[in-house]
Amino acid sequence: MTATSPTTPHRSAIRAVGWRFVALYALAYMSTCLLFLAPLLVSLALKVNSLVGLEQAPNSLALVAGVGAAVAMFTNPFCGKLSDRTSSPLGMRRPWIVGGLVGGTLGVLVVAVAPTIPVVLLGWCVAQVGFNALLAAMVAVLPDQVPVEQRGMVAGVLGVCLPVASVVGTFLVKLFTGNTVAMFLVPCAVAAAFILLFAVTLPDRRLDRGDRPAWSVRELASTFWVSPRRNPDFAWAFTSRFLFVLAYAFLVTYQAYYLLDHLGSTEADVPQQVFLGTLVQSVVLVAASLLGGRLSDWTGRRKVFVVTASVIYGVALFVIAAAVSFNGFLVGMALGGLGFGLYMAVDLALVVDVLPDPDTAAKDLGVLNIAGALPSAIAPAIAPVILAVGGGSYGVLYAVAGVCALAAAAAIIPVTRVR
Repeated sequence: MTATSPTTPHRSAIRAVGWRFVALYALAYMSTCLLFLAPLLVSLALKVNSLVGLEQAPNSLALVAGVGAAVAMFTNPFCGKLSDRTSSPLGMRRPWIVGGLVGGTLGVLVVAVAPTIPVVLLGWCVAQVGFNALLAAMVAVLPDQVPVEQRGMVAGVLGVCLPVASVVGTFLVKLFTGNTVAMFLVPCAVAAAFILLFAVTLPDRRLDRGDRPAWSVRELASTFWVSPRRNPDFAWAFTSRFLFVLAYAFLVTYQAYYLLDHLGSTEADVPQQVFLGTLVQSVVLVAASLLGGRLSDWTGRRKVFVVTASVIYGVALFVIAAAVSFNGFLVGMALGGLGFGLYMAVDLALVVDVLPDPDTAAKDLGVLNIAGALPSAIAPAIAPVILAVGGGSYGVLYAVAGVCALAAAAAIIPVTRVR
C-alpha cells in the first residue's frame, strides 16, 4: 500500500480484503486475546490464591483485577489516539503492535515471579499498559483495512478468536499446572509468533508529519470522550457493550472461585474444569460467530442479532447461577457460547458502522474499549458486596450478571444509524 494521509479520499473506497489478510489478522487478533485471557481465566486467580489463600483470594484478586482494569481503561484510548497521530516510517499501527507486545510480556513476567500481592499488582498494571496499546492498534486495523460490505464477515471471524484464545489459553495453562512461570509465559510466547507475523505483513496506513493535529488540552481531553449528544448511536453502543462485558467479567473473574466454593471442586481440578467449560462454550461460540457475521452482512441488519445474543447470554448466566453440578455448569457455558458468539460477531461490525469519524478510528474505538475495560474494574469492586448481600452465594452473583446481559439487549434498541 502506498503511503497516504488518513484524510485522503481512499478512506471512503477501501479495497476488498482477501482470505490471506483475514487469516493473518484473525491469528494476530486471537493471539492478542490470548495474552489477556490466559492470565484472567486461570493463572492470575491461582497465583493470587497461592499467595494469600482461598479466604482472602477474592478480595486480593479484586484489587489486582480492578486496578489493572482501571489502568487499561485509560491506556487503551490514549494509546489509540497516539496511534492515530503516529507518523513513523513503519506506519501508524505497527509500532504500537510490536511495542505493546514487548512491554506487556515483561509485565506478565513480573506477575509470574512476584512474591507478594503488591508486586503482582505492579506487574499486572505494566502488562495492561502494554497489551492495551497493542489492542488499540489491532482493533483499528478493521476500519483501516476492511470495507463496510465485508465488516460483518471479518468481525464474525474475529468473534471466533476469543473462544479459540480461551481454549488455547486454558489448555496451555493446564499443560503447565504447577509451573507458575510457564503458565504465564508460554501463552505469551505462542501469541508473540502470530502477532509479529501479522505486524511484518500488515500493509499499514501512513501519516505525514504535516497532517498530525496539534496537541491541546481540549484535544487531550477528547481522548477519553465522544459526545453522546452529537453521537447518540455510539453512546448506546457503548452502554450495551459495557453492560454485556460486565456480565462476562463477573463470570470469568470469579469462575475459579465459583468452581471451588459453589460446586466444591478441588484446586487441582480447577484448571481442567475451566478448560472443559471453555472448550464446550467455544465450540458453540465459533459456529454462532461465523454464521452470525455472514447472516448480518447478507441481511444488512445488525441490531436484531446483538439484541438476541444479549438475551441468550443472560439466560445462560441464569442457568449457571442455578447449577448444582459441573454438568449444569457446562450446559450454561454452552448456551453462553451461542449468545457470546452472536454478540461478538455482529457488535463489532455495528460499532464500526456508527463510529463518529473514520480518521480517528483508533481513538474512538479506544473510547469504546473503555466499555470493555471498565467492567473488569467494576465487577471485582462490587462483587464482594453482592456476595455479602447474597450470603456468599456465587449463584446470586451470576444471577446479577444475567440481569446485566438483559440490560445490554435493551440498550442497543435505540440505535438508529444501522438496522
